[in-house]
Amino acid sequence: MTFGHVGQAGHDARNELEQVLILALVAVAGQPGTRPTLPRVTALDSTTVAVLGGTGPQGRGLARRFAAAGIRVVIGSRSAERAGTAAKELADATGGDVTGKDNREAADHGDIVIVAVPWEGHRELLESLAQPLAGKVVVDCVNPLGFDKQGAYALAVEEGSAAQQAAAILEESRVTAAFHHVSAVLLEDPDVEEVDTDVLVLGDDREATDLVRALADAVPGMRGVYAGRLRNAHQVEALTANLISVNRRYKAHAGLRVTDV
Repeated sequence: MTFGHVGQAGHDARNELEQVLILALVAVAGQPGTRPTLPRVTALDSTTVAVLGGTGPQGRGLARRFAAAGIRVVIGSRSAERAGTAAKELADATGGDVTGKDNREAADHGDIVIVAVPWEGHRELLESLAQPLAGKVVVDCVNPLGFDKQGAYALAVEEGSAAQQAAAILEESRVTAAFHHVSAVLLEDPDVEEVDTDVLVLGDDREATDLVRALADAVPGMRGVYAGRLRNAHQVEALTANLISVNRRYKAHAGLRVTDV
């Protein structure tokens, strides 16, 4: 089961969630229940979402859902040809506006740019794209994980997390973190009409996190929930290892639900 791979001072933090609440909020996706509705942000008109690593399971799955929701999507890949093939398949499947380009061109064209590449290539890619990503909302969904005989585990990251590494490299970008816990299997399954999960959104730029929340809200079943500042991305990324263990034990595609909000 595959999952999604600071500091602007002066923002009002009065709505910041308690940083530890996510540890008690794991629930298997698809469980019935009612929940309050958070205020929705409708700011996606004419927005183009670029997905770097859009030919991998997580990136391709997110691209599928955004395209199906009527959002213009650019798939990025190291190979423009491979990106073009994936884009045509998704456009045919969803009826959406999907094009494919190499990662640099995709970064150029995106208003919101999702980073869904393997952890091993994370730093190198972002260092090569710092210029075209300047001024853009960047959504990092990379999970630095290792695997051994005991299963998945979180890797130590010098900067603290993959998202913080992105922020350190992309000094001129508006870096956020989101979509870490969304099952690629569910995202890519055309028979799954709603992806029943909350998406934890982290960042230090209020407008940027609101925009990413709106992006999550655009996918049927998903709900974007602000979950703190970027310095707290490590535990969100690391929680993916726990969800992988849940999936293996229960043969599931687990997600998260935050209660009472």
